[in-house]
Amino acid sequence: MQATSAARPITTKKEFYAQFRKKSIAHELWLRFLKNRTAVIGLVIFCFIVTVAVAAPWLTSYDNVVVKMNIAERLQPPGTAHWFGTDELGRDILARIVYGARISLVIGISAISVSLVVGLVLGGAAGYYGGKIDSVIMRAMDVFLSLPDVLLALAIIAAFGNTKLNLTIAIGLSFAPKFSRVVRSAVMGVRDNEYIEAARSIGALDTRIIARHVLPNCIGPIIVQVTLYVANAILTIAALSFIGLGIQPPTPEWGNMLASGRTYMRDFPHIVMAPGLAIFFTILALNLLGDGLRDTLDPRLKH
Repeated sequence: MQATSAARPITTKKEFYAQFRKKSIAHELWLRFLKNRTAVIGLVIFCFIVTVAVAAPWLTSYDNVVVKMNIAERLQPPGTAHWFGTDELGRDILARIVYGARISLVIGISAISVSLVVGLVLGGAAGYYGGKIDSVIMRAMDVFLSLPDVLLALAIIAAFGNTKLNLTIAIGLSFAPKFSRVVRSAVMGVRDNEYIEAARSIGALDTRIIARHVLPNCIGPIIVQVTLYVANAILTIAALSFIGLGIQPPTPEWGNMLASGRTYMRDFPHIVMAPGLAIFFTILALNLLGDGLRDTLDPRLKH
């Protein structure tokens, strides 16, 4: 009985110290991130854009302001009534930018989620098993990498149509080869570590080893790539919409707002400046955030 009662505090202490260590590591990473001023600026800008996009239904009316035409107020310059002015159909540009953020963020994040799932499966299998499996998967990825992202997305959209779902899948598949290579490289860096060999020695299944031990230790570079590729996906959405193969009017999207306003940009530059700046600040925020996460999660950059 005494031995049993004496053993319980040891287990409790181990659990306490393990939990304390996890909190300490997370706290240390957060403090390192806060020291990077540009990364904090990127996080603040991105959080602001996300907050505005989420709160869009409470900020303005979609049916009465965003898509409803008001010819009497067309091409109004920025002022107190319309902070960013109005477009060629009299619609409030600020309201359309706010709702356009919802479209860009949802499709961008969803597309990169598709890329991430495909990349984790293919890249994880290629990096963990190596050999013929690695050769087959990576040669297939090289074929897709030889095509520009926009061109591959264009081919998929042309074949299946330009609905929001097809646009998400098209952009997601076009970025999947890049994720596959990133995941493969990260997995190859940890697959031969001692804790992986220990898991193999006790008979753990490969799928369990990959899911529980390999991928969690590769999460750093993957998170960084997610932030950077979300920015690229948003830019791709805008490019596709600009050439008429993305989101179609009257649904507000930054790319189609640029396309519809380019005819009037010489006399009314505010029509294209506002959506252009929205794209610029979103991409800038995500790039600053990605660089900050890379500096935070890379132990070689620890000061």
